[in-house]
Amino acid sequence: MPLMWNTSMHIITCIYTISKFFAMDIMKRENLALVLYYLLLVSTGFEVYAQGQDYDYSYTAECLKNPLKPQYEGGIVVNPELNDGLNGWTILGDAKIENVVSSDGNNFIVASHRKGPYHGLSQEFQLEKDINYVVSGWLQVNHGDDANVAVIFKTQSGFQHAAWGIAKSGCWSMFKGGLTVNASGPAQLYFETNDPAVDIWVDSISVQPFSQEEWTSHQNQAIEKVRKSKVAIQVVDSQGKPLPNATISLIQGRANFPFGVAINKNILNNNAYQNWFFSRFKFTVFEDEMKWYSTEVSQGKIDYSTCDAMVNLCKSKGVSIRGQSILWDDQKFQPNWVPSLSPQQLSAAAGKRVDSVVTKYRGQVIHWDVMNENIHFNFFESKLGANASATYFRLTSDFDKKTPLFLNEYNTIEVPEDGVSSPANYLNKIKQLRAGGYGGSLGIGLEGHFAAPNQAYIRSGLDTMASARLPIWITEVDVRPNQNQAQVLDQVIKEVVAHPAVQGVIIWSAWKPTGCFRMCLTDNNFKNLPTGDVVDKIRVTMSHEGLVGTTNAEGYFETSLFHGDYKAIVAHPSMADSSFHHDLTVMPIAESDEKLSLSYKFTAA
Repeated sequence: MPLMWNTSMHIITCIYTISKFFAMDIMKRENLALVLYYLLLVSTGFEVYAQGQDYDYSYTAECLKNPLKPQYEGGIVVNPELNDGLNGWTILGDAKIENVVSSDGNNFIVASHRKGPYHGLSQEFQLEKDINYVVSGWLQVNHGDDANVAVIFKTQSGFQHAAWGIAKSGCWSMFKGGLTVNASGPAQLYFETNDPAVDIWVDSISVQPFSQEEWTSHQNQAIEKVRKSKVAIQVVDSQGKPLPNATISLIQGRANFPFGVAINKNILNNNAYQNWFFSRFKFTVFEDEMKWYSTEVSQGKIDYSTCDAMVNLCKSKGVSIRGQSILWDDQKFQPNWVPSLSPQQLSAAAGKRVDSVVTKYRGQVIHWDVMNENIHFNFFESKLGANASATYFRLTSDFDKKTPLFLNEYNTIEVPEDGVSSPANYLNKIKQLRAGGYGGSLGIGLEGHFAAPNQAYIRSGLDTMASARLPIWITEVDVRPNQNQAQVLDQVIKEVVAHPAVQGVIIWSAWKPTGCFRMCLTDNNFKNLPTGDVVDKIRVTMSHEGLVGTTNAEGYFETSLFHGDYKAIVAHPSMADSSFHHDLTVMPIAESDEKLSLSYKFTAA
């Protein structure tokens, strides 16, 4: 779908003057001075919109006295603000529904006298196959503790969870999610919570459809606005005259957006593995080698030799490492000797583990995953108390004050049915960490182990997580084996790379001769599988590998580049076999009314 641009641009002008002395023939020499004007058209100052419906990335995490207006004016929902009584809404199961007006004039619907978890209110829709539906609204309960409320569609093929919300008493909480259906037909929206004794209040509901063309257009918009900048390069001679037909080759050094793949110890003595990996990636994470069960198999006998070798290899190749993980909250992934420890012994052993690994590798990793999967699991909390995670985040921060510390969890954006680690519950976990006394750096790790992806749920989940205003990385992307594995992987990577809140992506495909965890990128001869081709294609797109342009009659070459460091190599027919080059950086610039100008002079004899 074509994009339309409303552009407010800042310009950075970098002037490179190159004097090149070379022999034209044995009797004659000339000096050629070339000036390269590099115009960076900064993307943060413009708006991008596409034909069709724009996408609303907003999510409100605060619990409000009154709900906000429905997104997309409710989309296809009948009576989304309940200003027309109960029109469009019906009873599901055994319950009472009524339209209520608050003291300040807000209309909403109440489901009371509910006889079971799903009993309450509903509305029927006609949903279409291959359409992405974004679902949002506001919830409240009449009394009691916070209630996890599932937003579900009953379709011809079964029940599909679209969103989860945490409803409170006394204020309105937003939910946001999405779904696609595998067959066109009727679908019934309803709300489910385990305690039938609570009344469910609902308002400002929206169900907005997007075609796949619109959805892809949103991805392209976000890429152009957040990840890239428009660039114009002009080549002129020493008199300032444009030089048409100059060839400009752009070679990316280090990208601003981290995109990497996990590795394991098999890389240490395997040249083919090393060549495949290091020719492609500058970011990684170790599959197992830094985890506690690998470094302290027997209590007190700590062995970092394998991990050291991998760290040193990565450092020698300029590859950045995520530190995963210091502790793991799942009992089955402890060193064998840990589960039988008393609480006092466990506290001492875990403290020594944090001290040991963090002091050894601080300054050598870019992140620490401190307590892995502590939303699904609670091994340390069950032994040491509810604030165990906060305790080890504080301790890690004491030993390493500079490296960002991350949570890391699965199914938050992968599996809508898993309410345990829903986006709303993940945000709740962040609040618990803060309430437990940890106030330091914090990042959001979303693992990304997918089966069949729900693109609308992925994007809306990321919208929800972005409300925390913390760094978000997709840390362990893979797709379960199926006939469409490569296609699904392509959809997932494009969705997460395009989201404005995501700051990095790691693919979970460390190679083993016996097979990878769930998804390999190569065969055992390190020839790409279809999944590897997907990753390579996306990597090449983001690095502009092989990008060559030619200046027009005015001496300009214009393109759009992902943010990062580049080498520009310029050649012109008048330069015979010679060329000149210079390094340049393409990066986002904060919006400003001032024109920013940078000037560089580069001379080569």
